[in-house]
Amino acid sequence: MSDPAARGKALPSLGGSPPRYQQLAQTLLNEIGSGRYPVGSQLPTEFELCEQFGVSRSTAREALKRLVQLGLVVRQARIGTTVKSTASVPGYRQLTADVADLHQYATDTTLVIEPGQTRLINATEAEMLEASAGETWLHLQGLRRATGEARPICHTELWLHPAFRAIQGIEGPLRGSVYGAIEQQFGEVVTSVEQEIRAVAIAPHLAEVLQVPRHSPGLWVCRKYRNHRDELIELAISVHPADRFSHTSILRREWAGDAPRDDKAPPRGRGA
Repeated sequence: MSDPAARGKALPSLGGSPPRYQQLAQTLLNEIGSGRYPVGSQLPTEFELCEQFGVSRSTAREALKRLVQLGLVVRQARIGTTVKSTASVPGYRQLTADVADLHQYATDTTLVIEPGQTRLINATEAEMLEASAGETWLHLQGLRRATGEARPICHTELWLHPAFRAIQGIEGPLRGSVYGAIEQQFGEVVTSVEQEIRAVAIAPHLAEVLQVPRHSPGLWVCRKYRNHRDELIELAISVHPADRFSHTSILRREWAGDAPRDDKAPPRGRGA
């Protein structure tokens, strides 16, 4: 049964002139809000969405991913996509299956970067950056925000390899990834991202800018962006208040000789 109290609430709008997957996600959002898909019901499968809307499998998958990020549905293998709420949960939820999802996270949010400075790194910083003391790295920091959220999602500290310290156009509001700007301006390619997450007590100097009590719980997320030679080209450290961010990873196990699970799925193509 749908929740009568929740049905009267306006669901979030994805805004702008979105690509096909966001248009599909908005349609599903509206149908969940109208009660067509009440709490506990199943959304159409990816294959059914492809047939109903004339979209590719990747477009259907991305649309459902957005609903997961909003906290409205849960996806389970062999069960499907189940509606769990008709109102989105607070904060930002990041879903990561591959490096492209990190780019989507950067596109969905805005990082406001303060003017940076080149730093002659010391021995401690050199160890963190897998570099040599005395190298000159570009050091940046800023606050990341989500559309419609008054308070920032996190504070982010960035270190860019000396080869990219002359990067242009990333100060101020940046809707997109820093590593994407590196790729575009310098022809470098990020092939892997190493991610570490810890629970922390938020330090006083960050608590003030994040608008939380000192030493309140938070998540510390460190990402190391590497090229095909496994060299560190960017390091990003973000501190999130615990109630404003959650992270979901998808881990798939591949079996030798296994056929695809969805026998009805159309050939995989480019996203719309």
